[in-house]
Amino acid sequence: MTDPSATHATGLRLENVAIALGSRTLVSVDHDIAPGDVLTVMGPSGSGKSTLLAFIGGFLDPVFSARGRVHCNGTDITGAPPQTRRAGLLFQDPLLFPHMSVGGNLVFAVPPSVAGRTARRQRAGDALGDVGLDGFFDRDPDTLSGGQKARVALARVLVSDPAFMLLDEPFSKLDAGLRDQIRRLVFERAKARRLPVLLVTHDAADAEAAHGALIELAPAASDGAGP
Repeated sequence: MTDPSATHATGLRLENVAIALGSRTLVSVDHDIAPGDVLTVMGPSGSGKSTLLAFIGGFLDPVFSARGRVHCNGTDITGAPPQTRRAGLLFQDPLLFPHMSVGGNLVFAVPPSVAGRTARRQRAGDALGDVGLDGFFDRDPDTLSGGQKARVALARVLVSDPAFMLLDEPFSKLDAGLRDQIRRLVFERAKARRLPVLLVTHDAADAEAAHGALIELAPAASDGAGP
């Protein structure tokens, strides 16, 4: 628990955030995530962990109520549209566009401030190289292995120039050996870029690998609260 009177110009600040369904509070967090650090919120299905991620990202289902503020690098983004928050999102599924090449998926995510086809393709190619996928630019996503798809998804997030990362159990569908590898890659790249990271998971191994603060949520009552 952090001092709510403290102010921080960098990182992600969750100020007295609470998410409720009806009269029941699902999750309550007051925490600073410094650049390069990971906060893990761990709990079983239905405990409310993904609703916290949705609130921070700006896409909380209106069936839930929320209070508190979200600050990114000193700016209050609580009421900002999702597309302006610069959140880098990784989910259980890679969610690659099947009608685009691997490189096309990344070019699509390059910020508009990078102008010109050559510059945008170069940025995408560099991002693929950074996750160990040199030479994959023209590949069809359907030809990739699960681990390769996970790397492309990470590269697509990083090339978008996020201010922070939100991870919604992105390792849960990978087999054990691959899970360790991709998990390590994600945390290393986030740390190298000094990105604050919020990870929600049900897996204690994820929390251990994150080497950061941990908030454990109790199981929810069976009232359809959601993930």
